[in-house]
Amino acid sequence: QVQLVESGGGLVQAGGSLRLSCAASGIIFSINTMGWYRQAPGNQRELVAQINTGGTTNYADSVKGRFTISRDNARNVVYLQMNSLRPEDTAVYYCNLYGTAGWSRSRVNSWGQGTQVTVSS
Repeated sequence: QVQLVESGGGLVQAGGSLRLSCAASGIIFSINTMGWYRQAPGNQRELVAQINTGGTTNYADSVKGRFTISRDNARNVVYLQMNSLRPEDTAVYYCNLYGTAGWSRSRVNSWGQGTQVTVSS
């Protein structure tokens, strides 16, 4: 019902920047939140940043002041600007959408396929 396509990952040196994008498509009736999670090898998936329709944001303590999440509500696109990257930011980053979709307007909690971010020291 909902497809999330991520882009923008890659390899960057410590202190560098990357910008991730995630475009949502499908029969989407409403979006409560869009956000980014990440999972490093051997770790659980964790929230990085989240934004709701009204623009309220929520960040993990480890990225506050370095990462900025933004959203284009008209195009159903969410961005994550990552600055001052550190080796510990290395992970697969997943886009997430929570809302309602499909002709039945069912609640959905959808995930993208993930994009690798690698920060070298």
